[in-house]
Amino acid sequence: MKNSQHLKAYVQMHPDNKMAWYLLGKEYYKNGQQGKANYCFNMAGEVYEAFERSKVPAEMLREYEDGMLKAAHDRHQVQLKKKRTLVALMLAMLVFLPSAIPSVADIGTGAELASLLSQTDEAAPGPAEEDPQGDLQMEQEEPKEQEEPRLAFTAVAGDAAGSGGAMAQLLQGGAPSVTAILEMERSGRWLLWKERLPLAATIVTNGNGRVVYQSYDQAACDCEPPEAAALQKQAGQWQDRQEQLAVLWSAMRAYKNSKGNLPQTADALTGAFPGNWLGGTTPLMREVFASLRGTAAAVMSQQPAADSGIKDPAASAQAAGTEAKPGGSGHQEMPYFTGPLTIIVDKQNHRLAVTSGSVILRNYEVGLGGGRTPEGTFTITDKVVNPNGRDNGEFGSRGMQLSDSNYAIHGTDEPESIGKDESLGCIRMSRRDVEELFAMVPMGTKVQISKGGLPDELLVPGERYPSEAPANQTNPGKVYHWLN
Repeated sequence: MKNSQHLKAYVQMHPDNKMAWYLLGKEYYKNGQQGKANYCFNMAGEVYEAFERSKVPAEMLREYEDGMLKAAHDRHQVQLKKKRTLVALMLAMLVFLPSAIPSVADIGTGAELASLLSQTDEAAPGPAEEDPQGDLQMEQEEPKEQEEPRLAFTAVAGDAAGSGGAMAQLLQGGAPSVTAILEMERSGRWLLWKERLPLAATIVTNGNGRVVYQSYDQAACDCEPPEAAALQKQAGQWQDRQEQLAVLWSAMRAYKNSKGNLPQTADALTGAFPGNWLGGTTPLMREVFASLRGTAAAVMSQQPAADSGIKDPAASAQAAGTEAKPGGSGHQEMPYFTGPLTIIVDKQNHRLAVTSGSVILRNYEVGLGGGRTPEGTFTITDKVVNPNGRDNGEFGSRGMQLSDSNYAIHGTDEPESIGKDESLGCIRMSRRDVEELFAMVPMGTKVQISKGGLPDELLVPGERYPSEAPANQTNPGKVYHWLN
C-alpha cells in the first residue's frame, strides 16, 4: 500500500498527469480495490486506453513510476519536517488558542452539512488512513487562515460520481468548501442532462485541508444518507442557471466567429431580424453579461475560433460550477458548458438533440422527410418568428433556415406528422419544442444530420426554457419557400 500512498500524494500535486492516475489505478487493482482502480482509470482517460491495448514493457512503466514515487517521497520528507516544527509551535501555544470551527449556516446547505463540516477536525483519521465507509481523508502542507465555506455544484456521469475536475481540485486542498455532485445517466456515448438531476454525493473540505466524501446513494454507501431537500432545491437552481449561461456563452462564440469580436452588450444579440442571434435574453443573462464577456475574452483569446471547447464538461475542473480567474482580474464565473451548443438530427430515430460536448441538454421528437431530408453539416442562418406571417401557418411560429438551402427546422400545422417521414425534407417540430429550440440556440449554430446516434429517450423538461421572442424578429420582406 506504500506505493499507493505516494502515488496518491503525487496526483494531489499533479491532478492533470494522466499517467500518474493510470499507475495509481494499477496499484489499487493489484491490492484488490477495484472501485478505486476504476476511478483512477477513468481519470487516466486515453492513457488507460493506450496502455491497456498496447504491449508496453513493464520495465518502462516501472521506471516512470519510480521517478514519480521518488518525487512524492522527497516532498513528503520536506512536508513532514515542516509539520513537526508546526506541531511543536502549536503545542507551545495551545493554551492561548481557542478552538474554532468554520460555520456553513449562511450558505444554506442544510444542518446536515454544517454538522458534517464541524466533525472533520475531530473525526478524520490521519493522511494515510481510510475509514470503513470509504471517506477520503487528507492533510494540507501548512495551516491556513480559516475561511467561510463556499458552495459549488458539478455534474458527472452516474458511473463516475465523485470523479472529474471538482474532485481533482479538492484533492489539492484549499479554502473550505462544499461541492455537491449531481448524477447524469449515460446513454451510449452521451450523458443526459435531465431536469432536476439527483444528488449523488457531497465533498466537504475545511480550511485545514481535511476532506470528507458523503454519498447520497443508500446502496452505494451502505448508510442512511442525510436529508438533502434544501441542497436538491439549490441544485435545480444551479441547473437552470447553467442552461442560461450555456445559451449566452454559445451566442457570444457564434457572434465572435461571425463578427471577429465579442458583442459589447446583451442587446447586440437580440436585435431586429436579421441581427437576432438570440430570440431573447433573461434577467440573469443581462445581469452576468459583462462578467461572462470578460471570462469569454480571456478564454477565447487562448483558443482557435473554431475550437469547440471541452469535449466532456463533466471531466473539466473549470466546468465544475466553481469560480475561475481568467486574465487575473477578480472572480469570474466559468459556465459548466463551455463547448458551443450544437444540434444533431437523427433520421433513423426521428430525434433532434441540443448538445454541448458529450452532454445532451434536450432530445426532441421530430418529423422528417425520409430520403428527402439531406444529410451533412449545416449552419443556422436565418432565425424567423412567424415565417408565414402568422403563427399557425405551414411553418408554424418559428423557423430556422439551414445554410443557403431550401431546408429548415420549423413548426408545423400538421402536428400528427411528428415522428413520421411526411415532410418534403424539412425538420418539423411541435410548437412548444420549436419555440424552446429557437430560444436556446443562436444563429450560427451547427446542425449535423445523419442516421442513428441519438438515444430514443426524449429529454424535454416540464418547465421549459424561457421562449418569448420580440415582434421585431419577423421578416415581412421575404416569403419563405422551404420544402416543408
